[in-house]
Amino acid sequence: MRFLTDLKLPSKVIVCEVAPRDGFQAEKQWIPTEHKVAIIKKLAATGIQIIEITSFVHPKAIPQLKDAEEVVRQSLELTGVKFRALVPNVRGAQRAIDAGIKKIKLMLSASDSHSLSNANCLTREAMDGFAPIIDLAEKHSVEISGSISVAFGCPFEGEIPIDRLNSIIKRYIQYGIKEISLADSTGMANPRQVYNTVGELRNNFPDVIFTMHLHNTRGMAIANAFAAMQQSIIQFDSSITGLGGCPYAPGATGNVATEDLVHAFSEMGIETGINLETLINVAKEVKQIIGHDGGSFILKAGPRSQLHVAPKSQQKLG
Repeated sequence: MRFLTDLKLPSKVIVCEVAPRDGFQAEKQWIPTEHKVAIIKKLAATGIQIIEITSFVHPKAIPQLKDAEEVVRQSLELTGVKFRALVPNVRGAQRAIDAGIKKIKLMLSASDSHSLSNANCLTREAMDGFAPIIDLAEKHSVEISGSISVAFGCPFEGEIPIDRLNSIIKRYIQYGIKEISLADSTGMANPRQVYNTVGELRNNFPDVIFTMHLHNTRGMAIANAFAAMQQSIIQFDSSITGLGGCPYAPGATGNVATEDLVHAFSEMGIETGINLETLINVAKEVKQIIGHDGGSFILKAGPRSQLHVAPKSQQKLG
């Protein structure tokens, strides 16, 4: 019989905060630039080492991120934290580089249907368009990572064949990119699927660094993170208070909440370098600024260590 104590858990993981990009892009009501910067600075103070700070998309596509340059400009003074930005095209990459970003992330959908919805082109066409972005980044000594949205399930086509993922990753490798985010953009993954898929991809591409970007649409994100750790994945994206959601996917909801994920890691004895108490306080402030949360369990119930005064007796009713 195999017990959970026999499972090999990492001693340390890396958590990347994506609320300033993925979380804010889903908000219809304008978030003032000064509030965005304040949230970023508070997140950095928790011990978070990587923040996906914004996306350099066309302002008409996502008006919420039209202040990308200003947000970056006011945040670059922070030390001890690395910033990355999502870029959809060469123009976006140039804007990011001009703003001072040192790492960019490419956007790509695993399915043609989602790619048409998200980028108005087929997956192959999107990948063809990476060449000038990569050339520009290399010219300016800017790091590049890749992503595969809806990697575990497309809301239009269903489960993504493993051969499709293999071919996309091979193309990334041809471009010289060896850090790739596997995104469960609409929360369609399950732990068995994550374990099997990630395991096969790691066997096929041992030199690739895979990271996980998990949405909690169906309440499976932490279970999926646990499954990914069984395949030696140690890098995870999350969003404070569970904010987020793809604007081009039906029924999409937020990312796994950072405070929920860090709490889960902490309870399992896995180090994140993030102060959980400070993080929860920031989550409360973010909820107040934004006006809501995305379904954070810790904001509702508190951490497991938070005990309550025991009742002296039961109050009988009736």
